[in-house]
Amino acid sequence: MASSEENKQQEEQTADTIENVQNAETEQENVQKDGECENEASVKIAELEKQLEAEKDKLLRTAAEYANFRSRTEREKAAIYANAVSDTVSELLPIADSVDRAVKASENAPEDFKKGLEMISNQLAKSFEKLNITSFGEVGEEFDPSLHNAISSIDSDELESDTIALVYQKGYKVGDKIIRHCMVQTVN
Repeated sequence: MASSEENKQQEEQTADTIENVQNAETEQENVQKDGECENEASVKIAELEKQLEAEKDKLLRTAAEYANFRSRTEREKAAIYANAVSDTVSELLPIADSVDRAVKASENAPEDFKKGLEMISNQLAKSFEKLNITSFGEVGEEFDPSLHNAISSIDSDELESDTIALVYQKGYKVGDKIIRHCMVQTVN
């Protein structure tokens, strides 16, 4: 009987050993699978990070394009406004010139007539000011070909060279946009 008990113990020990070996093999397989899973997870994380960076870049580019579009649209609106004002005022400039000439020529006119002309001239000046329209071209200013149109020139000892001696017609601009160049006589 002792041998059957010994056999039984040996069988149990063998079964325990086999079970321990199987558990060790299973554990080793799990560790290998975990390592493979970790590698797969690392690869997936890297891919997802690349996708995230691509989406961030795409979003930043879209935001930059929108900002550029918005600023370009604002500039275009301002240019359209300046062009509309310029076109409208260019039609009124001959009237303003006529009123200025009438004010200068009204020296011998009745006082009420002079006052009426001055009121009209002041109203035009205020309207131009509201529209951000400025006149330029005064006697003694330095001649600037981008602003002034020289019709004639004279020699003068009183004024410096390249200055305006006489203004035939005032120039006007809205902001930096020239509506009409000033017609002048310059000093050689």
